[in-house]
Amino acid sequence: MKDILAVITEYRQARGWTEYQLSERSGLPQSTISSWYRKSMVPTVPSLERICGAFGITLSQLFAEGDEPVALSEDQRRLLERWSMLSQEQKSAIFQLIDKLC
Repeated sequence: MKDILAVITEYRQARGWTEYQLSERSGLPQSTISSWYRKSMVPTVPSLERICGAFGITLSQLFAEGDEPVALSEDQRRLLERWSMLSQEQKSAIFQLIDKLC
């Protein structure tokens, strides 16, 4: 079974984040994140979803075998944050624009 705490650490370190910064970005208390490591606990699924949201990845990506952690640039992260706020119609319009540009 995959060591999920090690994977979270890899993603966090790839971004240069401290546990506190992960806490701020995920909305989870820093004490909760710290206790996972101190007590070798597996985070709950809702906590993992919040962690994945902070990293800009899916649960599937978090549990994927053999993949290196993906570090997003600041522009990529901003783009993904804004993308999630768009309606389906707006997303379609963006895809049409990108298709014309490429």
